[in-house]
Amino acid sequence: MKVAIINVTGYAGVELARILARHPHVRIVSVTGRSEAGKPLGEVFPHLAGLGLTIEKEVSASVDLVFSALPQKASAEACLPFLKAGVKVIDISADFRLKAQEYEQWYGVRHPCPEYLEEAVYGLTELHRQEIASARLVANPGCYPTGAVLALAPAIKHRLITGDIIVDAKSGVSGAGRSLSLFTHFSEVNENVMAYSVDGHRHLPEITHELERVAPEGFTPRVTFLTHLIPMTRGILCSCYAPLRPGALPSGEKGVRELRDLYREFYRGEPFVKVVDTSPMTKHTLGNNDCLVFPTIDHRTQRLMVISALDNLVKGAAGQGVQNMNLMFGLPETEGLEQLALYP
Repeated sequence: MKVAIINVTGYAGVELARILARHPHVRIVSVTGRSEAGKPLGEVFPHLAGLGLTIEKEVSASVDLVFSALPQKASAEACLPFLKAGVKVIDISADFRLKAQEYEQWYGVRHPCPEYLEEAVYGLTELHRQEIASARLVANPGCYPTGAVLALAPAIKHRLITGDIIVDAKSGVSGAGRSLSLFTHFSEVNENVMAYSVDGHRHLPEITHELERVAPEGFTPRVTFLTHLIPMTRGILCSCYAPLRPGALPSGEKGVRELRDLYREFYRGEPFVKVVDTSPMTKHTLGNNDCLVFPTIDHRTQRLMVISALDNLVKGAAGQGVQNMNLMFGLPETEGLEQLALYP
């Protein structure tokens, strides 16, 4: 299978190259980068020198699939020619995740090709596997929504909680991308923690939509979503809280056991979502495609607590993109993605 990566010079793009380089059914035939066009890929990223590729301004080869890792708006514009030509596309940006009006509201620009929004399949693999397998255009989910939705979907599906949900999420600096900004300078981030997008993060509508899709009739999730920047390179930790519905679970430790059994049954057979018995750390997912989920109960307040951890550049971006690619081409879903986390 011949694959191209648009914007290999961003963090998601270079992570795609790293993962796909080991994929037994993929040959990367073209990589692009706006600022480094004309340079050997190995000159920009020495660890990828073995691929023998040169960064191009535009995709020059015939391909079976294109990954776009450009920022929003630019990504949709770059995907458009391939969609018109019938080439399968996985967009890592936010450009095909929302409807046109909502996209304009949250991203502040008009969508460049709204005619493709109905066709796009939201690429949260565990919840949309069948649709992804037959899709031509996949909108890869945001990193925060992946962690939050996987943490909360079983509880909402089985109506264990009321609709008042808090998602407290923390991310490493790579989530902000590779472009320079004061926000991500070392002196600003080091020895510092800050909340940001307090008035509303762009990933909130994704979280709300996906939780609504799994919710039983009459359940309306009301999500308070707050994000924090942590002085580390990669990783996301989501701490999710919601009041338990009275009588939904037994009291005491029996309730915790039933809760975990319910989560394990919900994710039974899922290769990359692992329900664990100990609160996970981001290092437990460093460099791999896992999302670790730890559900428990605060007995004093009768509140559900679910902690999820993932690597924002793998399960939160490139890894989930490759997982979706495997489905789209009828390959084993885990192909190229079975590796343990780097620890410590």
